[in-house]
Amino acid sequence: MCATVIAMSPTVSFEFFPPRTPESRQRLWTTLDRLAPLDPAFVSVTCGAGGTGTEVTLEAIRELVARTNIQVAGHLTCVGRSREETDAQVMRYWEAGVRHIVALRGDPPVPGEPFSAHPDGYAGSAELVAAVRRLGPFEISVAAYPLPHPHSVSLSQDVEFLARKADAGATRAITQFCFDSDAIVALRDRVSRAGIPLRVVPGIMLSTEFAGLARMATLAGNPLPDWLAERFAGLEDDLPTRRLVAASTAAEQVQRLCDEGFDDFHFYTLNQSELAIEVCQGLGIQPAVASAVAA
Repeated sequence: MCATVIAMSPTVSFEFFPPRTPESRQRLWTTLDRLAPLDPAFVSVTCGAGGTGTEVTLEAIRELVARTNIQVAGHLTCVGRSREETDAQVMRYWEAGVRHIVALRGDPPVPGEPFSAHPDGYAGSAELVAAVRRLGPFEISVAAYPLPHPHSVSLSQDVEFLARKADAGATRAITQFCFDSDAIVALRDRVSRAGIPLRVVPGIMLSTEFAGLARMATLAGNPLPDWLAERFAGLEDDLPTRRLVAASTAAEQVQRLCDEGFDDFHFYTLNQSELAIEVCQGLGIQPAVASAVAA
């Protein structure tokens, strides 16, 4: 998929959400078994809106750590929690073997409500990053927004927030999913011009369900482009073609970003493996002979 000849294959990572039923749990382990041989730099596990679902996330992380040699990153939010509760979650991650945290302010439990910090909690992601850095030698990733954050007044303000997170100890910024590759390139260039020492990693969404994509985009304040709606139009009952559309869309975006110099990608897998495998093969990433999943 990447037309540019590169000396080494790009680095990839995968995001999962924690399973909540026996069936979804088995699907996650099947997905992990298929993706582990691609040698990802890490896999991450999300938590719910409003700071919910931490126990389900921790349970999934513990099993991932037990089942694989891959670095596992835990998502951490501060919304709805006191500093004491947030710090305790950080230490539970450490005790579970996690050495990488994706630190996010978090969304309010009710979509559309303004963010309100817990009276005894961290005020935002920069304070959260500083707390994680204080509590242990974690690798810390944070979020970045190619398009303005829904609670931000401008792109320049978003860059200021990134600078604060970098100053607090973050080293990687994973972008919100965005189908506007120009916006991702522009974000990286703004970060570079500002002298912010953060590696900007494009977050690539892999989904065959346009309706679900539209819901996620609305919640993120990140409207989908008309051309994407046109690609999926009329395919509601045609899953094989939707898979082709989703794979080609992700492949085109990754190729464009490769040509712009990106060599690190984070895939939002939605706990599915097929699209991630197809895109990775296009990047020249072939499964290792021996799986990274523990026997």
